[in-house]
Amino acid sequence: MAAGVTPAPVATALDAELASRFAAAQQAAAADGVELAITSGWRSASEQQRLVDEALARYGDPAEAHRWVLPPGTSAHVQGLAIDVGGTAGAYWLTEHGEAFGLCRRYQNEVWHFEKLPDGAAGCPPLEPDSSGGW
Repeated sequence: MAAGVTPAPVATALDAELASRFAAAQQAAAADGVELAITSGWRSASEQQRLVDEALARYGDPAEAHRWVLPPGTSAHVQGLAIDVGGTAGAYWLTEHGEAFGLCRRYQNEVWHFEKLPDGAAGCPPLEPDSSGGW
């Protein structure tokens, strides 16, 4: 592992295949001199609800809050099927190279959010504008 690259944290209930795909991408990013780390992975339903509540408090407008965070019942993080990545260069690197590792960016407004390429899919689905469609 290259100096300065933070290893992916072990995340409770993170899908094993998702973690494996990320580890391969992280190694390739490091070979390109790019730091790539998981900043958030699996979340409990209560943690996800806390994020919803914080977004509602921050934005004041539910429609705006819904652009940034999904409820526990539909969040891929709660299912262990999503990761948020950083640093910024790493997120952009993964946007460019993720499909080769079976990782798909999901939302136009969240450069950091990636999910596993759906089973049987030939490629990543088109980006959604934001997460509001999951409400």
